[in-house]
Amino acid sequence: MSKHLKETERLSERLKKIIESFPKVTVTVLGDLLADEFIFGEISRVSREAPVLILKHRDRTVVPGGAANAISNLADLGVNVLPVGVVGDDESGRSLIKAFRHKHVPVVGVLKDKSYTTVTKTRILAGMTHTSRQQVVRVDREPDSEPNRHLRRELVLAAREYARASDVLLISDYGYGAATPAILNAVRYKGGLRGVPVVLDSRYRMLQYSGVTAATPNEPEVEAALGVTIGQDWRMLCAAAEKVISQMKLKSLVITRGRDGMVAFTHRHKPIDIPIFGSDQVADVTGAGDTVIATFTAALAAGASAEHAAHLANYAGGIVVMKRGTATVSQEELLAALDQRPPATRPH
Repeated sequence: MSKHLKETERLSERLKKIIESFPKVTVTVLGDLLADEFIFGEISRVSREAPVLILKHRDRTVVPGGAANAISNLADLGVNVLPVGVVGDDESGRSLIKAFRHKHVPVVGVLKDKSYTTVTKTRILAGMTHTSRQQVVRVDREPDSEPNRHLRRELVLAAREYARASDVLLISDYGYGAATPAILNAVRYKGGLRGVPVVLDSRYRMLQYSGVTAATPNEPEVEAALGVTIGQDWRMLCAAAEKVISQMKLKSLVITRGRDGMVAFTHRHKPIDIPIFGSDQVADVTGAGDTVIATFTAALAAGASAEHAAHLANYAGGIVVMKRGTATVSQEELLAALDQRPPATRPH
């Protein structure tokens, strides 16, 4: 047996042990809790009132999105997850609470507020009877303002209390105010986190965070943050990663690259370029970033290195993009994926 094959087998066994240890770890998630609503319809005819399609309603589902999707993924991976966030006293908020309870996720840290509107993204999908449905429009319902001062204080207190009992704190910042640089700074004020690692997923203000342990942005987010274009330029990618790591004082950084997989960067080792798992003919990328951050965080919480955590996150991302809508990945699916294809890297 070749040396490379032996190393690959050892890595596969190590990754399996990490997955199997997920039920032993606890992760606190502080973030923007979103509801993803999907309305399915069959194309009936074209309206006589305007040049638009008339859809015959067939189905409607509401599933956790944003930080709530990361929470669902952690729960399905077998992790003990403690959510901290805000929902409104509305149908979407009640749907999220119900979804958490269904997965046996404690909801004490989920704050309910009558003045707050639960962020809801409604996707309308259309198709013929025997064809796949395509998204034709999305309608977003958002609160008029960020959580008020009282809610922010409650978020800080809950996140601090839960994080101290956790292996990792995950920040899922979609820009709606439940997870911000200021809130994180308040949580860790005067040693409030007691050394608990922090993993970040921030859609719009990644560079405003400093001193977090790891981050998992996608390539367009890195390009937007730094004002650069990476494309297929490996040197540009590495230079951008070094700049992000330096500015944010990160221990590790994973940049997801869609059909090009992902790259893991750390201070101690060369970048690890991981090709996408599965087909690059994806079914739906909705929520894939939440699956990646959840799996990466779960692996770090279980004691994995950033490189090993990235491998598992890559498997999870490859699995979830083959599912329709906002979806999750289970422990069993990850283990099956490892049996299907051993972990791989690309040389540079």
